[in-house]
Amino acid sequence: MLSASARLLRLLALLAARPAWTCAELAERMAVTDRTVRRDIAKLRELGYTVDSDAGPWGGYRLRAGARVPPLILDDEEALAVAVGLREAALGGALGGDQAALSALLKLRQVLPPRIAERLGAWDDAFVRLPRPGAPQIGPGMLLELAAACRRGERARLTYRDGHDRTTVRDVDPYRLVHTGRRWYFVARDVARGWRTFRADRVERLTPTGHPVDLADPPDPAQLVSRNTANGPYPLSATIRLPLPLDQALRIVPPTVGTHRSDGPDATVIDIGGPDPDGLARYLLGLATPLRVLGPDSVRRALVRRTLELLAAQTADGPPPG
Repeated sequence: MLSASARLLRLLALLAARPAWTCAELAERMAVTDRTVRRDIAKLRELGYTVDSDAGPWGGYRLRAGARVPPLILDDEEALAVAVGLREAALGGALGGDQAALSALLKLRQVLPPRIAERLGAWDDAFVRLPRPGAPQIGPGMLLELAAACRRGERARLTYRDGHDRTTVRDVDPYRLVHTGRRWYFVARDVARGWRTFRADRVERLTPTGHPVDLADPPDPAQLVSRNTANGPYPLSATIRLPLPLDQALRIVPPTVGTHRSDGPDATVIDIGGPDPDGLARYLLGLATPLRVLGPDSVRRALVRRTLELLAAQTADGPPPG
């Protein structure tokens, strides 16, 4: 005879299998009395499942959506399908910058039976994702390993390959993963150097040390990644002011290009990196929106010069300078 817990799982699986059941049908399928079925339905409702019932001899029970998410019962194929879907959502950034898909996948993989985990691992090995042009590829295994490190709250030893193909080993305190739409970044506190962002596709190994850490007053991970990706690789940085509120300015200059901050309700100040004053001036002209360069003077002069050249070319009805 089934235990009470196993009986509840069996009842839940039956309710999810078709739109409605009579009490007699459920009792027959589960080999219990009608009274036991009614008692188990009451327990499911206490757990958060919304089970509707119709009175009368021909009445029955129906499982419908509730106000909160109760525990789910999935068979092997359903669990595998959910895991694969979450993996694709996480790797493709389908849900944007939050980590909902990645967090859900991490929780699911922790409770998957070995037979399903092995099948999911075989899928990971067999399928190759073609990244978007210019976008790096990171394996789901490494992505989950980084996410697990952020959840554990303990120091780890990071083996990292930088943009010059140099490999370093350092102790870090993992904090968050941030997706920019093109790639994943691993945000952690470098024990020797302070807060850093690491491209997740360049992480070669991450080994837990067992040393717990308490990250007091951590930075905003999205802003840290935005600032480092926008200005870090460039030798020159310019500050501009757009007469637009922050949400509109973000649509014109994405957060991966500049670091934004509100300047009142109707203006936004942005720091943008570039290779040289002329390159920054070309980019700013390409925005095709009113703006003011707050500094440096070299970028301001370059923007004025290129604007005059463009006006002169238009007046002469000739092609603008390249």
